[in-house]
Amino acid sequence: MKSTTPTFTSFYDYQQKDIATIFETIESEPNRKLLYQLPTGGGKTMVFSEIARRYIQQYDKKVMILTHRSELCRQTSTTLKKLTVNNRIINSKTINFKSNSSCYVAMVETLRNRIKEKKINTKEIGLVIIDEAHHNSFRKLTRKFKNAFVIGATATPFSSDISKPMNRYYDSLIAGESIANLINDGFLAKPKSFVYEVELNSLKTGIHGDFTVSSSNDLYGSIAMQELLLKAYKENALGKKTLIFNNGIAVSMQVAENFKAAGIPVRHLDNKTPDDERKEILKWFKKTKDAVLTSVSILTTGFDEPSVKHVILNRATTSITLYHQMIGRGARRLTSKRIFGITDLGNNIQRFGAWEAPLDWKYIFDNPDAFAKQLHYQASGSSFQSHTLTAEIRANFPKTLEMTFDLEAYYQEAIDTDKKPKTVIQQSIRQQTKMCLDNAESLSHAIALAEVLLLKQSGVSKNM
Repeated sequence: MKSTTPTFTSFYDYQQKDIATIFETIESEPNRKLLYQLPTGGGKTMVFSEIARRYIQQYDKKVMILTHRSELCRQTSTTLKKLTVNNRIINSKTINFKSNSSCYVAMVETLRNRIKEKKINTKEIGLVIIDEAHHNSFRKLTRKFKNAFVIGATATPFSSDISKPMNRYYDSLIAGESIANLINDGFLAKPKSFVYEVELNSLKTGIHGDFTVSSSNDLYGSIAMQELLLKAYKENALGKKTLIFNNGIAVSMQVAENFKAAGIPVRHLDNKTPDDERKEILKWFKKTKDAVLTSVSILTTGFDEPSVKHVILNRATTSITLYHQMIGRGARRLTSKRIFGITDLGNNIQRFGAWEAPLDWKYIFDNPDAFAKQLHYQASGSSFQSHTLTAEIRANFPKTLEMTFDLEAYYQEAIDTDKKPKTVIQQSIRQQTKMCLDNAESLSHAIALAEVLLLKQSGVSKNM
């Protein structure tokens, strides 16, 4: 078994191979824009920090590394120092480049302001490295570095905005080691997935294509979904250090309250949490063996806690990047951790495929439109339809946790086992009968609930 923690004087074989390939491109095409892909947990920061070190040593030119979060700035700066790269973080106090630093680390907005103020001379930069390059905020800024070689690094080289495909801004892609190979070689933990198919028809998409916070709050804040989450946690992750990802702050805070009431050690964290409180919460999470941290928009990047043993996706997303980032938080390998758990409450695995499944990133980079259409098809469903319930109708069935009936799956199962197709209808009727019995307080109430479902089949909604 290989050690999963490289020293700062050596690199894994796959990292060395990627570094060598990137340097060959730098030497042969000095004004190129190159995109580099490596899965979360594969050591992207180590790779591009070593590239920065070797570039400075070989070309004696300055390097600029761009990030989109202050945490990433600090982490990158620390890694560079361990590799003996003298670097400086550009912040509001930075006046100019008159220092002995050969490498600079900056957030996008901060650097943009320093350039506008003419406090930074971009002509001195020979290499620009962009971390989390799939973010669109970097693109206009790279035009300021006309004489530099540009390297973008990301785990998922696919833009969430299809109108701004990554192959428009980068000339080529170098794809690193696959997730499956990193697992097989002992660099990443092996996932074990627990899937609860959830009815998502009440979710609405926003202008950026992902599900809106308001519709997610309505669904995941419901009694049924909160109960399903707690049930799933107790079944799959009880006593394990767990991250819960939500789409809305209101839901995450509700999760914290419900888990606390159940006697589970839990804290809530979001992007509005004050810095001091955030540090205290993360310190608590690190030292508490069975801690649960429920969060929103804060732990998908710039967060590394290898002791996480379970990840719960208490949300649905149409973003493959977010999907990989959330699961990747639990994939760090330790001697005492060879497997980590994934609980999916948003049909995300069904939408994107297993996290460790192979993806042809070069094809995706070259054909972003085709891949986007494929994702849209997977998000909207096939020609078969599940039994879907509106929020108004499902409110009549608060004791039923899993309400989706996948016609395609049941039909395929019937064909595979040589059963008559009509058995699918029989199974559907049984499911709806059970829903009525589970939620009815009397025979008349059960009949009324059955009528609601009957009217639903004909497209009519009725209030109870």
